[in-house]
Amino acid sequence: MVASVSPDMLAKGRITAQAGSFFESLPSEADRYALVRVLHDWPDEDAQRILQCCRAAMRDGGRLLVVEALMPVDPSQGRQTEYLIDMQMMAMFGRARERTEAEYTFLLAEAGFELMKVIPTASSVSILEAVPC
Repeated sequence: MVASVSPDMLAKGRITAQAGSFFESLPSEADRYALVRVLHDWPDEDAQRILQCCRAAMRDGGRLLVVEALMPVDPSQGRQTEYLIDMQMMAMFGRARERTEAEYTFLLAEAGFELMKVIPTASSVSILEAVPC
């Protein structure tokens, strides 16, 4: 169920929320797609399926924004909370997990995307901006 919100809250009608399964299909021809804290819930195979559905729906000029925590390659450089979340994801969902930038780059490439940039935020997540290739 989607709560009623004013058009101004949804970028004057440019943002829509729709029910569905990101394993099956997505609305096509949008100029931006956002996956916010989604992929860490899934093992690589399922994350790959989600990204492939995004790619199938996107036109060539589209952009995919993946908002996730990025695990550092060197564990001594990471935040302790990210490692706790990583363990929680594995405990709750089996093979779900947090990933490094390189692991996201690989998943994106396998689904037909090129990672253009990583935008750090003041929070625990970064925004990975990818384009179809």
